[in-house]
Amino acid sequence: MSHSKKYFTFMLVVLLVLTFGNLALADNALVFQSDFGLKDGAVSAMKGVAYGVDDDLDIYDVTHKITPFDIWEGAYRLNQTADYWPEGTVFVSVVDPGVGTDRESIVLKSKNGQYFVTPDNGTVTLIADNMGIEDVRIIDESKHRLEGSEASHTFHGRDVYAYTGAKLASGEITFEEVGPKLEKDIVKLDYQRATRDNNIVKGTIPILDIQYGNVWTNIPKKMFDKLNPEYGDMFKVEIYNKDELVYEEEVPFVSSFGDVEKGEPLLYLNSLLNVSIALNWDNFAETYNVDSGPNWKFVAKKIEN
Repeated sequence: MSHSKKYFTFMLVVLLVLTFGNLALADNALVFQSDFGLKDGAVSAMKGVAYGVDDDLDIYDVTHKITPFDIWEGAYRLNQTADYWPEGTVFVSVVDPGVGTDRESIVLKSKNGQYFVTPDNGTVTLIADNMGIEDVRIIDESKHRLEGSEASHTFHGRDVYAYTGAKLASGEITFEEVGPKLEKDIVKLDYQRATRDNNIVKGTIPILDIQYGNVWTNIPKKMFDKLNPEYGDMFKVEIYNKDELVYEEEVPFVSSFGDVEKGEPLLYLNSLLNVSIALNWDNFAETYNVDSGPNWKFVAKKIEN
């Protein structure tokens, strides 16, 4: 082979490596969540910043309709969604009532290899508890901040998180290049973890099935199964707001809504296989003034025949 042909072949290999190597690095999805809503251009601005980093990025959404300032709801929606995304996915979650204060901006790497770009305000509480933490880095804003945004202190979702998340998802930076390790524990929100004591299970109401008013708990099927429940079994259900009893009634455990009459309560396993309570063809949460969050507690006791 002539010298010129060898050179041409070498350059072609280099070009292919650079081209397809970069494509391989840019193979991670970038997924946004916020409490911004969709009435203005905030979400679009974040996506524009991300595409400015790499216009080949695949960008998706969890939701942008988190209740304003509700960090707990943001934590739940991340936890609800992340399990269904592949290793390497980069989540950018911005529910940030403390924007501009001294709270840290972090990227958490979970033990299953996903990344969560967010303020350190409790947003990754459930991710940390359920997926485990591999490592946490503080975002070095001197390197990872949208150029020209230094005077802006109230839109870190655009200026820091979307920008850093895009660099990480595209492969422009590695996780280690995000910044120094966080040498303290992340901020965590307190909540009632699911427990079982003989024939009683307890948990919290992390979220409502908003469209229908069904009440979801964090009590998993695996724990509930230890009560040996059968369809038709009755359970005494109690719901508390802090220590105030809000609801108390005997409810049948059934497979689906239509197993009881319209307007009647039912205990069932929701789509995430967690214990839940509802009214058939009605809104349980509105009927009984039940809400969600760390202060809401749920108790179900199996009634033995």
